[in-house]
Amino acid sequence: MKQRFLKAFLSLSIGFGVFSYTSANAQSLSDIHKKQAENEAKKQKKNSEIKEVQGQQDQVLKELEKIESNLEQTKKDIQTKKTEIDDTKKEIDSLKDQIAKIQKRIVERDALLKERVRSMYESGGAVKYLEVVLGSQNFGDFLDRLISLNLIAESDKALLEEQRRDKAQVEEKKQNVEQKLDSLNSKLQELNGLNDKLKAQKEAKNRLSASLKKKETHLHEDVTSIEEKNEILSAQEKAIKEEIARAKREAEQRKREEAARKAAAEKAAQQQAAEKRAAEKENRQAPAPAPTPKQSTPSVSANFIWPTKGYVSSPYGTRFGGSDFHPGIDVAAGGASNPIVAAADGTVARSYLSSSYGNCVFVSSYIDGQLYTTVYAHMSERMVSTGQSIKQGQRLGTMGNTGHSTGQHLHFELHKGQWNYAKSNAVNPIPYLH
Repeated sequence: MKQRFLKAFLSLSIGFGVFSYTSANAQSLSDIHKKQAENEAKKQKKNSEIKEVQGQQDQVLKELEKIESNLEQTKKDIQTKKTEIDDTKKEIDSLKDQIAKIQKRIVERDALLKERVRSMYESGGAVKYLEVVLGSQNFGDFLDRLISLNLIAESDKALLEEQRRDKAQVEEKKQNVEQKLDSLNSKLQELNGLNDKLKAQKEAKNRLSASLKKKETHLHEDVTSIEEKNEILSAQEKAIKEEIARAKREAEQRKREEAARKAAAEKAAQQQAAEKRAAEKENRQAPAPAPTPKQSTPSVSANFIWPTKGYVSSPYGTRFGGSDFHPGIDVAAGGASNPIVAAADGTVARSYLSSSYGNCVFVSSYIDGQLYTTVYAHMSERMVSTGQSIKQGQRLGTMGNTGHSTGQHLHFELHKGQWNYAKSNAVNPIPYLH
């Protein structure tokens, strides 16, 4: 009767332990699925924001293309005006040469006319002419002299008219060209102003485009971060299932070991009882009470060992005046090959290279019905792979300085439950370590 009761008690104890593992795991998996659904919703929202930003970028690029086209046309117009200005300047230079030549002839003619006027003044003016005419030898000579005088007067008059006409024409052309040059310079100034305006618009649009591009990049980074978090959660889900299977296997193994110990104890008790009955019969001694079988103890302890040797360079909790929360501890040490070991038995939920954690390993462990997650980050190398079952003290990698790190150390996190991006399950690891 006692043996049947003991068997029933042990079966219930082991079954209840497995049930507690399964219940705890079911709750953990449910939380993981919930977090995954939340992350998926956030991802969809970020993707919608990315599409909206990309649409804004397309509009900005169209405006930039239009501005670029206007800018090129303006450059062509400016070049055309510069060519016209150069041609006009050449015309002005040519006219200046003509003016200089004409002015030189005018000066020479003015000197000749002044000389004639001075001579007439000194000789009495009209008397001189009269003497020239009256001094003729005959009527034919008179006519020749009179015609010569008239021709000289007409020549001087024509010369003066030619000088005035050429000078007026040159001055008119010069004025027209200078007006044209002023107009071209004004137009060039307007085009330069338009060019500066278009450049300013282009710079503004480029800044806007760069801002939108930067925003899109950040959104992509957010999506990548969410995807990485989902991957960690998925990996944890798989690791937890592995831990359930491991817990069942260990429970069944303990059950078999307990049954074997019980059978051996019963056999030993029966043999001892038989021996004692024989001895009692022979020696008439009183029977001794049968020994009570010892209860087995769980093979896994709630304690964790230190994952590496060194000193705590940054403790758990708030840092930098309360502006930053540190969800774990940093353990630093010199040397190039400091080993990192598993703080407890478990299953590697994920072993990968993270942009922030660097070379890191996530381990899921069930200890006395409680799920724990340990994180080992910034390692220089990893020696275990995702899904691998590990034992306490097994080497996971080597202390390093990868990811967002400012020096060689191990960043170690302990979560009472599964890891989540809010780090809400993180606890101070030091009280758990021995």
